[in-house]
Amino acid sequence: MSVTAPAGFEASGVAVGLKSTGRPDVAVVVNRGPLKVGAAVFTSNRAKANPILWSEQAIRDGVVEAVVLNSGGANCFTGAFGFQTTHQTAEKAAELLGVSAGDVLVCSTGLIGTGDEVFRAKVLAGVEQGVAALSPDGGEDASLAIMTTDSRPKRAVRTGDGWTIGGMAKGAGMLAPGLATMLVVLTTDAVLDAAEADAALRAATRTSFDRLDSDGCMSTNDQVTLMVSGASGVTPDPAAFRAALAEVCQDLAEQLQGDAEGASHDIRIEVTGAASEDDAVEVGRSVARNNLFKAAIFGNDPNWGRVLAAIGTTRAAFDPYAVDVWMNGVRVCAAGGPDRPREEVDLTPRATTVAIDLHHGDASATILTNDLTHDYVHENSAYSS
Repeated sequence: MSVTAPAGFEASGVAVGLKSTGRPDVAVVVNRGPLKVGAAVFTSNRAKANPILWSEQAIRDGVVEAVVLNSGGANCFTGAFGFQTTHQTAEKAAELLGVSAGDVLVCSTGLIGTGDEVFRAKVLAGVEQGVAALSPDGGEDASLAIMTTDSRPKRAVRTGDGWTIGGMAKGAGMLAPGLATMLVVLTTDAVLDAAEADAALRAATRTSFDRLDSDGCMSTNDQVTLMVSGASGVTPDPAAFRAALAEVCQDLAEQLQGDAEGASHDIRIEVTGAASEDDAVEVGRSVARNNLFKAAIFGNDPNWGRVLAAIGTTRAAFDPYAVDVWMNGVRVCAAGGPDRPREEVDLTPRATTVAIDLHHGDASATILTNDLTHDYVHENSAYSS
């Protein structure tokens, strides 16, 4: 049930014609309490959509009563009209729910730069229909409504000692880090205050969504929201809750990776032996964003020279002539030179692992990415047509 698995939440997903497919395109998630705690992280892209600008202000008091999400239109670079649409969306939800508009977050996803009176009317109609359809069993419908080019919904649930965490996500393209990497709503019935929720969310996103770098393109609409109802009445062990939240975020991040537009390989880049975690992340991300490397993996070519060339562009501390590289378990490079024959590497499985040992320290990090395929180029060449 994703976001409605924890007690204290209702959700819905309705179709109002924002998408030409006729599928659900507006989702509403409501926190019935008793706590109304919220936390969120947002894209660090300087180009921010109107819902992000709204939600960044609304979350400041640590209170979230509801989240309204629409697919089929990003409401980004739509000027004053777009911000008014976001404002009216929150006001409509607040009116129907009997809460403050400042406690309603808004999320949108879809094509940038489009929006008119028809779009606004459909979104507002979606809020009305969505609130009317709210149900403790509505989590699955909500997860369907936030999809755009996704081929399947992304949901995850974890249970603790008397408490539960649920989550839903959307994303199949423009997956690159910036505090968040797509639209995600997380819910829990554990008892947490706003500071605890914020700290747990940031710790979880740092090692999951922040390290998903499918195509190097950062969205204008990325948002991850955590809503806390406290309905279980249980105050969790802080370490246990953070671990469970991190598991949910990692699960969703891997589901997003597995549904990336046109991808034929899901690539784990595991960096060890780094002088610092930041160095490990920078090295892993340099490979994840290297189009020559990604094209080689698409072609099942274990071209490890492209790995070394990519990491050589970083500021990380290491000696390029001390680096080891493995591809799907075969060490193809040792101390910056050839090791096992390339013919021993099997890159036909979708799951692909590239391991890099820098031999310069004890820190490590893993970056998730995908290959660069004909299908990815084709799908994104005609996204707005």
